[in-house]
Amino acid sequence: MSATLPGPRPVHVFIIAGEPSGDALGARLMASLKHEAQGNIRFSGVGGPLMTAEGLASEFPMGELTLLGVMEVLPKAAHVLRRVREVAARIIASRPDVVVTVDAPAFSFRVGKKIKGQGIPHVHYVAPTVWAWRPRRAKMVARFLSHLLVLFPFEPPYFEVHGLKTTFVGHSVVEGAAEVAALKAAGAALCQRLGIADGRPVLVVLPGSRSSEVRYLGPIFGEALAKLSRTMPDLAVLVPTVPNVARLVREATAAWPVETFLLEDARDKLPAMAAGRAALAASGTVALELALTETPMVIAYRANPLSALVFRLMVKVRFANLINIMEDRAIVPELLQEKCKPEALAEAVAQLMLDPAAGREQIDAMRRVTAALGRGGPAPPSGRPRRS
Repeated sequence: MSATLPGPRPVHVFIIAGEPSGDALGARLMASLKHEAQGNIRFSGVGGPLMTAEGLASEFPMGELTLLGVMEVLPKAAHVLRRVREVAARIIASRPDVVVTVDAPAFSFRVGKKIKGQGIPHVHYVAPTVWAWRPRRAKMVARFLSHLLVLFPFEPPYFEVHGLKTTFVGHSVVEGAAEVAALKAAGAALCQRLGIADGRPVLVVLPGSRSSEVRYLGPIFGEALAKLSRTMPDLAVLVPTVPNVARLVREATAAWPVETFLLEDARDKLPAMAAGRAALAASGTVALELALTETPMVIAYRANPLSALVFRLMVKVRFANLINIMEDRAIVPELLQEKCKPEALAEAVAQLMLDPAAGREQIDAMRRVTAALGRGGPAPPSGRPRRS
């Protein structure tokens, strides 16, 4: 009687993400690791729907960690700190081969400090923005991280000077998209499916992926759309959203005075962006996704005044939008805090919607930035971490 020898033990990766952008990064990394390990890998940790689809059974809903500024975090601080202790204890008890934390530094780094000295490698994916604020933080994270994976080519020197091994992998958002022509065709097909006539002006509106963003920006965006509709009465608005804020977005858009199409299927997100003549978006990762579709944009943001004050006191860069940061000039309009008013938003969006030449400089910059972040490179960004 012959016996079957057991195969090698599956690699155990404990992976943590705390918001939708991290869920997307984590899911792509998981898919890449599964391919590299030929399936001989298992995951545990905390993540959202995209990571769940790749095989993660989340310890608790990721939405518990999707926080924003000082005033949003404080009421939930005790609960979040309890989750930090629980996750650290689970890691120490289960002894994974590696811990991978994806962005969400307020949570990830607290976990990292608690597992320091346990002999478990800790890789963090997405550098804290020390180039934008708190440069001394680079030295702090070097004390407990084993390796750092960064999205932008200018970041490694900030951490390597403190002895932290750092690898530029590019931004995995660039691998999630087809070529621009294919995206534009998918956008046209989406409009046809929704019954939006050819030639009708289409605006993409993205009020954020956090509940606080939607609550602040939803009403302001609605007022801006009311002003736009006076010059574009046949305006159609596409609103891609994510599950954790879909209900809030649905409630906000119900009061908007234009025909609005809410899109909750993640597969519609990039086609919707590509369908727009322009976009009005909350500041964040969506700016890169809009860059992939070469859709000119206006970026807006408004947060709790105390959170905004703290941010302004600490920030070290001139711009909020990554296109502007990497180009080091104001190409994409940024209407933040007191500048985030319906009249100003409507005027900036109207310029892009009514004058095709107004967005050409943005499109040229988008092409340069997405190429610098890995679009068209020899390996997809999510495939580079496994080679580091």
